[in-house]
Amino acid sequence: MRPPPQATRGFTLIEVMVAISVMALMSLMAWRGLDGMLRSQSSLQSRSDEIRSLQAGLAQWQTDLDQLAELSGTPSWDWNGQVLRLTRRTADAPLPNSSPNTTPPPVPASVRVVAWTWRSNPGRPGGGDWQRWQSPPLSQRQDWQNAWALAAQWGQTANDSTRAGQIQIHPLSGWQLFVHRGGSWTNPLSSDAVTAGTPDSPNTTPNSNTAPTATPPDGVRLVLTLPPGPAGAGSLTLDWVRPTLSGAPS
Repeated sequence: MRPPPQATRGFTLIEVMVAISVMALMSLMAWRGLDGMLRSQSSLQSRSDEIRSLQAGLAQWQTDLDQLAELSGTPSWDWNGQVLRLTRRTADAPLPNSSPNTTPPPVPASVRVVAWTWRSNPGRPGGGDWQRWQSPPLSQRQDWQNAWALAAQWGQTANDSTRAGQIQIHPLSGWQLFVHRGGSWTNPLSSDAVTAGTPDSPNTTPNSNTAPTATPPDGVRLVLTLPPGPAGAGSLTLDWVRPTLSGAPS
């Protein structure tokens, strides 16, 4: 006689439900941890991109001021309270020792008209944007005059004809400019901050397109108001000193 076969014992319904619950809980914990890592990475990347954008804008600001072109009869600096216009050298200018007889011949000296402004935009963080505009390289006075007037027009109202040279730098709540002349910081629009190109020339209005050459200030203080964001919030101050400025004789 064979002994009766023993019944095979499996998992009960309660054991299966407990196992599924444990696996679901472990999956949820793993997902939340992965989601937190992804969010942190995205936040750090956004912060890094914002900081790089702001640093690039500040570096470009300093470069434009460093390359101011002080040419006879051509303003290199104009601030009307809304837009700052600059005449700056370009990288296309020939070397000082270059000669017309060299092979290949030197590239004709050229300049650019550059403009900076803060433009209100309710859809942007802080309510506005820090923007920069530049013209193509210019070597003729008439082309410079057209670009100088176009920069003023862009500062007032941007349109399709002026947006071609426009670059969004960084969202801002506002900005301020101060200039250093005569040993102190002052408002760029004050009478002490405006000097004509020649002693006999009268001071000109800040928004004139045909003003005589204005002497660049000894220094420029830029104050940016950053809105809350990845790059931080609050006021950021950057001082620039004219490279050709020399100290007072001892």
